[in-house]
Amino acid sequence: MTRTSRAPGRRTAVALTLLCALTATAQAPAARAVPAPRPATLEDVRRQLDDLYHQSEVATEKYNAADEKAKAQQKQVTLLNGKVKAAEEKEARLRELLGAAARAQYRGGGLPAEVQFAFASDPERALDDAAVVRQAQQGTRQKLAALEAARAELRTRTDEATAELAELKSTRRAMARHREKIKARIATARALESGLQAEELRRLAALERQQEAESQAEWVGTGILDQVGTQATEAGRAAIEYATEQLGKPYVWGAEGPDSFDCSGLTSQAWLHAGLVIPRTAEQQWAQLPHVPISQMRPGDLIIYYADASHVAIYIGDGKIIQAPRPGRWVYVSPAGSMEILGVVRPDA
Repeated sequence: MTRTSRAPGRRTAVALTLLCALTATAQAPAARAVPAPRPATLEDVRRQLDDLYHQSEVATEKYNAADEKAKAQQKQVTLLNGKVKAAEEKEARLRELLGAAARAQYRGGGLPAEVQFAFASDPERALDDAAVVRQAQQGTRQKLAALEAARAELRTRTDEATAELAELKSTRRAMARHREKIKARIATARALESGLQAEELRRLAALERQQEAESQAEWVGTGILDQVGTQATEAGRAAIEYATEQLGKPYVWGAEGPDSFDCSGLTSQAWLHAGLVIPRTAEQQWAQLPHVPISQMRPGDLIIYYADASHVAIYIGDGKIIQAPRPGRWVYVSPAGSMEILGVVRPDA
């Protein structure tokens, strides 16, 4: 943008060259030759950016799902470690009791009750002592059985904790992989955008708005807005109110407020503040929340976008949504039909 002597078309070509090089570096083996980039238009740039940001959002949602799983696994590991500690303490107490019983038996000479009775000078007292000894022996046998049960429980709890910890480590490795994918896609997209001149960026933004308007017009042209509901429930109004308060806050992948959001972080927090806990990711929201026909949706419902359920927004009525779109953007109001709609879910069905 500082070297104004270059023509816009040449700057676009340079940007596309950089995009192809970065993409090939991230995806192709080192020994594989990188094909030369083909000439492209600004519309091609827009499509490339859409694809890169979509890929980053897919990876973001997978990262969020792994993060939720890791949190649950960490709680389970902590719980199991507590049970292991309790089993260890129980085993230690039983060992101590058995040691005390063994010492008592040693002090009594270790003789069977019948022998002690035969040599006793006071037979009546000997009978009482024998009963005590038998009780002690029975108690010892019970303690031995309890000790073995405690050791079995300890082995079980230890194995469970070890297996859960291994799962947690696997989940965290998956998070790391998704994190790297997100960073790579965003870096490639930003490198592409940074290679464009100010005029090209304005034209690119105009292309995006035009595409949104055309998609919205096609969607509205089906007559859908004559069918959808216009009244939100009390909870739906609370969710919309929360989402409205977040307008202007930046998109940050993996964020769920209060200062920044990703798409499902915004919708899950909006409904949390409306009093309902819903799944964290767009994919989980689509899989677990009740579906409603698009023609029956109402303000407060969540619209799920794309075939892979990788994006979500909250419907606010009049054909509009509030969404956290992608890196470099902010929470804003946009046309509900501007993206490929997969379906609608209703948290308070």
